[in-house]
Amino acid sequence: MSPWCEKYRPLCYADVKGQIFAVEKIKTFINSFGKIGKNSIILYGPPGTGKTTLAYVVAKETNSEIFELNASDLRNRDRLEAVLKPAIEQKSLTKSKKIILIDEVDGISATDRGGLLELLGLIEKTKYPIIITANNVWDKKFNVLRKKSELVQLKEIEYKIIKDILIIILRKEGLFINNDILTSISIKAKGDVRAAINDLQTAAHTSGLTPEQFDERNKETDIFNALRNIFKNKPTKETLETFDSVNMSLDEIILWLEENIPAEYHGEELAKAINALAKADLFKGRIYKQQYWRFLVYENIFLSYGISAAKKIAKTGFTSYKKPTRILKIWMNNQRNLKKKSIAQKYAKYVHVGIKRAMNEFPIIKQVIVSNPSIKKELKLTEEEIEYLERPIEVK
Repeated sequence: MSPWCEKYRPLCYADVKGQIFAVEKIKTFINSFGKIGKNSIILYGPPGTGKTTLAYVVAKETNSEIFELNASDLRNRDRLEAVLKPAIEQKSLTKSKKIILIDEVDGISATDRGGLLELLGLIEKTKYPIIITANNVWDKKFNVLRKKSELVQLKEIEYKIIKDILIIILRKEGLFINNDILTSISIKAKGDVRAAINDLQTAAHTSGLTPEQFDERNKETDIFNALRNIFKNKPTKETLETFDSVNMSLDEIILWLEENIPAEYHGEELAKAINALAKADLFKGRIYKQQYWRFLVYENIFLSYGISAAKKIAKTGFTSYKKPTRILKIWMNNQRNLKKKSIAQKYAKYVHVGIKRAMNEFPIIKQVIVSNPSIKKELKLTEEEIEYLERPIEVK
C-alpha cells in the first residue's frame, strides 16, 4: 500500500491548492532567471505546505531536469565541490532545462558552515535556477543566504481547502468517511496537507475511529505519522526520506523508535528491528567521536529503511504510539550535563584549575558567572550555555 501523500502529489500548477501567491512568485523567478533578479529562491514555511512539491511541479511544467541535494549533502564540502559544481555548469542530457533543488537547508547545523559557504559561492556562479526549501530560514546563520535569494513564504493551508483535497482523494479511491472525521482531520492538521492525507489514509483503513482520536498537529504528531510509515508500510525508496520533514533531531527520533518498536514488532521481526536500531546507534557514536558527518546517511538508513524492512508483511490497524517519557528525561538530563561540563571546562582553562574541581564547585561557579555579564564574554559562552546557566533550578 503506497502512501497517498505520494500517490496524489500535485503534478501541475493547477493541482497546487492554497498557495496562489507562492506559485506566481516562483513562476516569475523562473521566467526572469538570467535576465534580472537573483539566482536562487527560498521557499519557506511549515512542514506539509508543499515546498518540495512545488519545486517538482515547476520542473515538470518547464520540462526541466531537477537535481536534488539536501542538508546532509551540504555537510560535506568536498561533495558539494564534486557534485553540485558540475551540476550548475553542465547542460541536462535529457531535458531542455535544469533546476537545482536544495531541500530542507535548515537541517544544516552550526558545524556545517563550510558547506553553507560553498553553497553561497556556487549561487553566484550558477547557470541554472536554484530552489531552496526550509521550514525556518530566519536563523542568523542564513543571513547572507537570505540576502542572496528571493524569499517566498508558503503559509499553512486553510482547513476548508485541506478538506476539499481529502474529499477528492476519497472519490478517486472509491471510499467514504464520516464528514465529522474529515472535518476533524482537516482542522487539526493545522495547515499540514501531507499530515492530513496520512491521517486520512489511516482513517480509511481503520474502523471505529472518532474525530477526537486525531490530535492537533505538532512535531509529535509529525513523528506519529513517521512511525506509522516506518512500522505499517513496506519499505520503498521514499522510506529513506521519512524523517526529513520531522522537526526532531535523530537522537530524539531514536528514543521514539526504541519506545514503540515493541508495540508493532514481535519475535523475529522485533529482533531485526532492534538490530537495525542498534546499528544506527553505533554509527551515531562514531559520528560524535570522529566528527565524520558522512556517517549520518547510514544512521538514517538503519532508522528508516532498516527498521521498516524488519517486518515480513505490511501491517494494518490502528496503533497508539507512546512518548518516550522515561528515556527522554535521561537523554535531556545528559544534554544538560554536557552543557555543565563544557562550561566547567572553559572556566577551568581560564582560571587554571582542574576540570574535576570546577565540576565539584559548579554551583558556586554558576553564581559567579551569572552575577557578572563580562565573565560570560570572557569565557566565550554559547547562547545555549548562557541559557543553561540562567535557567531556574528545578525543584524535584
